[in-house]
Amino acid sequence: MTETATLAGAVLRPADITPADRGGGARTIPLVTKAIGSTSILNGITSFEPRAAIPLHSHNCEESVMVLEGSAVAEIDGVVHELGPHDTTWIPANVPHRFRNASDTEPMRIFWTYASVDATRTLVETGETRPVAAEHAKGASR
Repeated sequence: MTETATLAGAVLRPADITPADRGGGARTIPLVTKAIGSTSILNGITSFEPRAAIPLHSHNCEESVMVLEGSAVAEIDGVVHELGPHDTTWIPANVPHRFRNASDTEPMRIFWTYASVDATRTLVETGETRPVAAEHAKGASR
């Protein structure tokens, strides 16, 4: 990855980062992480193939998600929302949610931000909790 990091900041180029395969047609590009020196936020981009979805889960911190392209369906605390480009969500800590691509043919991409570098994901179905950063590192290279 072409990356310029200093105490003053970093320039991150998603095109230079190999996405981490999250399974089920979702791939994540981690951007702002502890690895570049962040002490308070994580963010990145997740791409969804047509009809791809991530499981219902919650986090130990707030999260915001913006749809960059495509049509998304967000389920937040049991309420379903249809989203398009630039629609943005705010999800409080411990609120179950998930996103899926609403299209049968077009990809969907989201930009996400967690309010903690120590964000965790807890899967509703199993109760399994793991660090978000560890998930996003699977298969990703810089």
